[in-house]
Amino acid sequence: MKKTLLLYLGLILFVVSCSDKDDDFVPEVKPLADIVVQDFMWKAMNFWYFWQQDVPNLADTKFKTNDEYRTFLASVEEPGDFFNTKLRFGDDRFSFFSENYKELVNNFAGISKSSGMEFGLVNSASRGLFGVVRYIIPNSDASTKNITRGEVFNGVNGQTLTIENYEQLLFGTNDSYTLNMANITSNTISRNGKEVSLTKREGLSENPVHLAKVVEVSGKKIGYLMYNGFTSKYDTNLNDAFGKFKTESVTDLVLDFRYNPGGSVNSARLLSSMIYGTKTTELFLRQRWNNKLQSQFSREDIEDYFASTLQNGTAINTLNLTRVYVLVSRSSASASELVINGLRPYLNVVLIGSTTRGKNEFSITMVDDPARSGAPFIYSEAREGNINSKNNWAIQPLVGRNENAAGFSDYTAGFTPEIILSEDAINYGILGNVNEPLFARAIQAITGVSGKRDFTVEVPTDVFTSSKMFTPLKDNMYLDKEININF
Repeated sequence: MKKTLLLYLGLILFVVSCSDKDDDFVPEVKPLADIVVQDFMWKAMNFWYFWQQDVPNLADTKFKTNDEYRTFLASVEEPGDFFNTKLRFGDDRFSFFSENYKELVNNFAGISKSSGMEFGLVNSASRGLFGVVRYIIPNSDASTKNITRGEVFNGVNGQTLTIENYEQLLFGTNDSYTLNMANITSNTISRNGKEVSLTKREGLSENPVHLAKVVEVSGKKIGYLMYNGFTSKYDTNLNDAFGKFKTESVTDLVLDFRYNPGGSVNSARLLSSMIYGTKTTELFLRQRWNNKLQSQFSREDIEDYFASTLQNGTAINTLNLTRVYVLVSRSSASASELVINGLRPYLNVVLIGSTTRGKNEFSITMVDDPARSGAPFIYSEAREGNINSKNNWAIQPLVGRNENAAGFSDYTAGFTPEIILSEDAINYGILGNVNEPLFARAIQAITGVSGKRDFTVEVPTDVFTSSKMFTPLKDNMYLDKEININF
């Protein structure tokens, strides 16, 4: 096994071949200039992909000559199509590629091109396709416009939204567009004449700690945290929010993951430590890699424990809770689900909302840098000068799964809430307000006081996609720790 791994690490921009005397691959010095992207994709996927052993095209013994290899790489001219049709496993819902690795890396840092309006899209048999505003990012273009959470739109630039046109109208090349707003009832949707013009701008940085507050109800001090993405750049802001909760002697916590599609695995570990405790001898997760790589990692490489400090050495503010309430939806994915799964062996995690996405694999950003010692193809900011200047493509393949301390990782169907309650397009409510339906339902569960509140949902907003799914980051869960294969 080590011979095979060393051999593949030696394939630095070279293709493999075999001699007439043995079946071992021998590096060839001539680069494949015309199919350089496909060459990079195959080598990175052959080495790291979680399902490498299940994809015949990625088999170590797939090719016997350089000509066979070249012919295969050239069989699909467009690299993205090559990735999707030749290299991906059939059950893989989440691996993706980017034509520009810098754009992808910026998104991982919370920087994107956006108007600042985050929304979900619903496809209703009776009302057609419509969007609902989820929240507005501060200091964005949308924050300067007359548009708020809970408003509904069903047209763009005068055109009615449909399954066939929504991608082009909302996520196409035009940076400026006008929303046609609408009124919605339990049976109808109709334009109300209001129009909102928005412009997407480069470099918008979203602090995922959208709202942190404390409310007191029936003698309970309840912390509420809306956290919309696991972005390591804002770990200090997250820790400060928990510092606020500690200062105000919070007894219960409601964690709002409804619009959180995931992100950094390490940020998920830090958040979990802020909730449960800085118990550095207790296992938070264990990584499971492909069959070729698993044995090459040490125990220290694949196990992560609860943390006591941030990466900069700051002590973690922890609440040491035995129970946490989490608001979830179909948009809650990857690192959000990792927190739920990682905490369940240690405390009571009560989910409120609708079933989560079911993304249980993690990924790593891969670029055309095969010479990186111990971590071929894995992106490193410090090594940007070593990336092939003729290839700016990146791939974000799923490379493993995270098991919790009980060894559980099988939640591809998502987590079903203990308390099922969909958001209602007629009554979205104000985030963090005690009367916002999902928060109110959590408060009821915490206090045991019903207040005779009616939680009937007239227009369920079971979204089929959202604005965040059209960013390079999507619902990705990425491993942001040093990786080093042991040889």
